Amino acid sequence: MKRKITVILMIFFCFILQSTLFQQFAIASIVPNLLLIITVSFGFIRGKKEGIWIGFLCGLLMDLSVGTIGVNALFYTAIGYINGCFYHIFYDDDIRMPIFFVAVSDLAYGIAVYASMFLLRGRINFFYYLRRIIIPEVLYTLVMTILLYKIIYRLNQWLEKTELKG
Repeated sequence: MKRKITVILMIFFCFILQSTLFQQFAIASIVPNLLLIITVSFGFIRGKKEGIWIGFLCGLLMDLSVGTIGVNALFYTAIGYINGCFYHIFYDDDIRMPIFFVAVSDLAYGIAVYASMFLLRGRINFFYYLRRIIIPEVLYTLVMTILLYKIIYRLNQWLEKTELKG
């Protein structure tokens, strides 16, 4: 129970940061996707089950903030599940794998958002969207991954220690 409450509080904190403070530091109206970092990280560290429920919660928060119900929840849940499939190759100190998975996941998320939100409306200039939105968001998110992943990893270690004690 302590793990779930702690993770939920972290998700809400990152959601508030992403939707308020980071809007002030937007570069060309691009902000890092902190909720994607959380989803990928916990999926990768803890497995499919944790990736799914964290991804669903993060996606639902995103849906509520932009007014589309279900689209982001579906995308984030899939991202959490897919990253959870790589749980067996998780290494404690190696940050390269989480960075790689965040980059691939953010790229896939950007393409999925483009396909569901813009392509279906007849906006077919994919390379413009890729160059102006997707790639800058991936890069900005990668920079934040370097900072945030260490916090997530240490939080997970602390939670595991408290679970073993209790």
